[in-house]
Formats: sequence, C-alpha cells, structure tokens
Amino acid sequence: MSDDNGRNDLRMPDDDEVFAEVTDMLGANRVKVRCADGEERTARIPGKMQKRIWIREDDIVLVEPWDWQDEKADITWRYEKQEADQLRDEGHIH
Repeated sequence: MSDDNGRNDLRMPDDDEVFAEVTDMLGANRVKVRCADGEERTARIPGKMQKRIWIREDDIVLVEPWDWQDEKADITWRYEKQEADQLRDEGHIH
C-alpha cells in the first residue's frame, strides 16, 4: 500500500466526487462541508459509516454532490489525518 518514502496510494475522487473539509457538525448525521469547488454544502453521513467511522470538524472527506440539489451531498470517504496532510503536500487540497 505504501512505498519507500512513506507515500500511500490514496483514494482519489471519482468523476462525481469532490474533496471537502468538514466545517461544522449539525447533528442528525449531517455536517456542513466546504467543498474544493468553492461550494458550502450540507453533507449526510450514510448509515454504513455512522458507527464505524467518526467524522469530526476539520476532517478531509470526499463528498458526492446530489444531482437534484446542489447544496447537499453524501459523504463517501473520510481521510485519516496523515492522508489529509499528504493530499495537502501533493497539492490536491489547500
């Protein structure tokens, strides 16, 4: 999974996904995120992630914006802190 210099092969966004940073916890399995495309969206934490993956403010996540309501999205992936640092180092996120 990782090579000699400590770089991991990270999951990159699919065509319909964007990087986002969690800015606020709203409760009821919802968070406010600031997406890489400049949009602020309300993102939903899907049921399969709720108990297994804890999402906190300032986490870097992948979200999939809804086709029919652009201000909303579903979280599809959460990056560990070191993975998020690597994404910043490589210029994928700011």
